[in-house]
Amino acid sequence: MLPLTTSGKLAELNAADRAALDHVASRQAAMLDRVLGWAQVNTGSWNADGLKQLAPSIADALKETGAAVEVVDTPPIEKINAKGETDAFYTGPVLRAVQRPDAPVQIVLTGHYDTVFPPGTFTDIADMGEGKLNGPGLADMKGGICVMIEALKTFEAHGQTDRLGYTVILTPDEETGNFASDAFLRAAAAKAHIGLTFEPAMEDGALAGARKGSGIWDIVFRGRSAHAGREPEKGRSAVWAACEMALKVEALMGMRDGVVFNVGSVDGGAAVNIVPDNAVLRVGSRAPDPDAAIWAESQIMAALEETLQRDGITAHVHGGFYRPPKPRNAAQDRLIGEVRETAKGIGLDLVFKDTGGVCEGNNVFAAGTPNIDTLGVRGGRIHSADEFMVVDSLSERAGLATLILNRLADGRMDGPAIKKLMS
Repeated sequence: MLPLTTSGKLAELNAADRAALDHVASRQAAMLDRVLGWAQVNTGSWNADGLKQLAPSIADALKETGAAVEVVDTPPIEKINAKGETDAFYTGPVLRAVQRPDAPVQIVLTGHYDTVFPPGTFTDIADMGEGKLNGPGLADMKGGICVMIEALKTFEAHGQTDRLGYTVILTPDEETGNFASDAFLRAAAAKAHIGLTFEPAMEDGALAGARKGSGIWDIVFRGRSAHAGREPEKGRSAVWAACEMALKVEALMGMRDGVVFNVGSVDGGAAVNIVPDNAVLRVGSRAPDPDAAIWAESQIMAALEETLQRDGITAHVHGGFYRPPKPRNAAQDRLIGEVRETAKGIGLDLVFKDTGGVCEGNNVFAAGTPNIDTLGVRGGRIHSADEFMVVDSLSERAGLATLILNRLADGRMDGPAIKKLMS
């Protein structure tokens, strides 16, 4: 087994590394053309037609790696509508690519092809100058998918391929929680030693370190309707109950370090002359570690129990902590250190920052696999019409990912030893 640290050696470039980097540099224009083409297709998370339109193009690109590619339909996502009823939404497919599943070192590479932009809301690509392009999904994360695929293609051409196998999972629903694709992510991650996810790096080029966990609750309140003028005393307002609980949730802010609560919306009611008999309260929380997540959920349930002391009010709860926290541990620290050292070989001094944001790296970590989850392009202002990608980061980050693959394959990075540190 390799020693627990290979500091210094990971930054050294051998002949295979240099050939791979030269190849990646030659692919910059092709990567840019590909991501610009993909950005022309709207793939908002709730735009099933757009997701299904783009999926075959991405699948064809994945096939260029030589892996066995599947386009797999996903189960429906349950959505709680404004009336508190459950609707079924069928999103796009999961794209799964498998290469050398019996190799001694296994990795899982993940990403998503949905965006936060509904059709018609953000359509144009614009040159912002200074090497930046503004466009929907360029950074988050169609650019990252291009980086991933180019790194895999380069590794297949220049790496020690016999020792490294991988599974790629590309999802259509990351921006809404991976509810249709979580099982695919966790199944692939459980078999892997290391995870690589291609979310964009932060605006300053930093990568994510620890991540908080995220919970979402849709709480459906039921009351009793009545005429608001003639006999309001016979009614029981579900909206009143939802608003009362909303105040209780907001009062939890600041009660525990690192834990955040947010009331996203209250839906319900109808005409002002009717006591409303239905309401839906939508609550979110972020927590830095498993104990904090348990505490946060217990506080929400306690607030609900107290609210339900109101006569004639009932409630039904949907949701929970769908993405567990991804804290720093021995495995994460080792992996982060070795990726930092590897990046020095191409002149990058990477910084890792803890963040309250969540991504598929949380899902991979929950399956027991250490991972780096911001290996995509440099960019910023994601989830807004000002989203941008730094163009030359396509080849830069594809080069970094290729070096990581090379080191996992030839043993300079010991994937199995890093995963053992998770226990």
